[in-house]
Amino acid sequence: MRKVMFAINISIDGCYEHTHFSPDEELMDYFTRLMLDTGLIVYGRKTYELMVPYWPEVAKNQSGTPDDIAFAEAMVPIEKIVLSRTLKNAAENTRIVSENPEGLIRELKQQPGKKIAFSSTSLLPRLLAPGLIDELYLIVHPVLVGEGKRLFENFIVPEQLNFKLAHTRVFKSGVIALHYQKNE
Repeated sequence: MRKVMFAINISIDGCYEHTHFSPDEELMDYFTRLMLDTGLIVYGRKTYELMVPYWPEVAKNQSGTPDDIAFAEAMVPIEKIVLSRTLKNAAENTRIVSENPEGLIRELKQQPGKKIAFSSTSLLPRLLAPGLIDELYLIVHPVLVGEGKRLFENFIVPEQLNFKLAHTRVFKSGVIALHYQKNE
C-alpha cells in the first residue's frame, strides 16, 4: 500500500505563504530527496498553478541554481493529478480530477508504487480527518510572519489524530524539518 505524504514550508507562527521563504541549497536538496521517493503528486489547483509551469521551465531551460535544477529534474517527470473543478487544461503527464478527492486518494493508496505527495492546504483537512495522510513533513523556518494564512487555522477534527515524530533534521540556516508518521 502506498503512503501519502504532505510536506510544507511554514513559519514559526504557522504561516505557509511561499513568499516568506527562501530555501537554500541544503533545503532544496532535502526536497529533491523527497521527490526521489515520490511516484505521484496530487495538487490542488492553486498549488499546481504555483508549481507548473515554473519548475518545468527551470528543468527545460536549466535556469536557476544547480539545486533548483536538480529539484526540477526530479519533480517534473513525476506523474501528476490536479484536483480542480475549474481548471480546464494541464501540462503533460498531468490529469485533472474534479470530484471525490477522498475516494481518489483511497484508490491510489491501494496501488503499488512509491509515495504519493499530496499538496493542497485547502483540501488537507478533508484528507486528514479520515486518516488518509500517512506522513507530515513540516519544514519550520525561523521567522515570525505575523500575518497571512496559517496551516490548520480553521481545521476542526472530529476526533484527535495522533502522529509520532519519526525524524527531525536541523539545517545550518536554522530551518527544522519535522517528519511525523500517522500512528497505526
